Amino acid sequence: MRGDAAAAGYALFTFEERRDLRAAVADLNRRSWPAFLLHSDVRSWELLFGPFAVYQLLLCDASDTLIAVGHTAPIAWDGTLTDLPMTIEEILVRAERTHGRRGPNTLSALAAMVEPAQQGRNLSGAVIREMKVLAARHGCRSLVAPVRPTWKSRYPLVPFERYVEWRRDDGMRFDPWLRVHERLGATPLCVAPETLVVEGRVSEWEEWTGMAFLESGEYVVPGALQPVAIDHERDAGRYVEPNYWMKHPIG
Repeated sequence: MRGDAAAAGYALFTFEERRDLRAAVADLNRRSWPAFLLHSDVRSWELLFGPFAVYQLLLCDASDTLIAVGHTAPIAWDGTLTDLPMTIEEILVRAERTHGRRGPNTLSALAAMVEPAQQGRNLSGAVIREMKVLAARHGCRSLVAPVRPTWKSRYPLVPFERYVEWRRDDGMRFDPWLRVHERLGATPLCVAPETLVVEGRVSEWEEWTGMAFLESGEYVVPGALQPVAIDHERDAGRYVEPNYWMKHPIG
C-alpha cells in the first residue's frame, strides 16, 4: 500500500497516524463543498476522527502538505438494496452500532476531497483505489459509495434519476465522478433520494449562498444538485440532496 502510494507521487497515511493534520483536513473540507452543505443534518461526522480514525485516508505531497482525503466507515450490509443505508447519518450510526464487533463486512465511502491546486492529477481516482485497498485490509468484501455526481449542479432541473443515466457518445458515463467510479470497476446499485437535508431560516440561506430570496418558491442555487425550496411564511429554506449508490468489488 505504502509502496504503491510512493510510486504514484504521494505519501499515504490514516488519520490515526497523522492526527496532527486535523486542522488541514477541516480546512480542505470547508473549501471542498458549497457553504450550505456544511449545515446539513449529519450529526455524527466527528466519529470519523475518533473510533474510525484508522478508516480515514490522508494523501500528502513531498513537502508533507495534505493534498487529498478519503473518508470511510465500516458497516454491516447484507448485500441487498433494501439494506443499504439511505442517508449519510444512517451510515455513521450503523458504523457506530457495530464498532468493535464482527458485524462490519463492508466499507462505505463518505467523501473524497482533493486540494483544488492538485486537481487534474487523478488524485480522486487514487483515493478510491486506496479505499479499496483499505477495505481489503480490514476484511471487507466490498466498497460501496453514495456518489455525489460532480456535474449535476450544472443541470439542477433535470431529474436526478435521469441525469445519472446520461452517457457520452463513447458509451462512458457523462458525469466525470460517476465515470471515475465506473472506470475503477464500480457497478450501479440505486438512487439514495435523501442522502442529507439542509434546513435553515431564509436569512441563513441568503448568507450561505450570497443570493436574495424575495419570495417563496424553488430556487436554483450554485452547487446544489436540485432546487432549494424557500418558504417565507415559515421563514424556512429546505434542500434535499440525492446521491447514487455504487459498489466496487474487492480483490
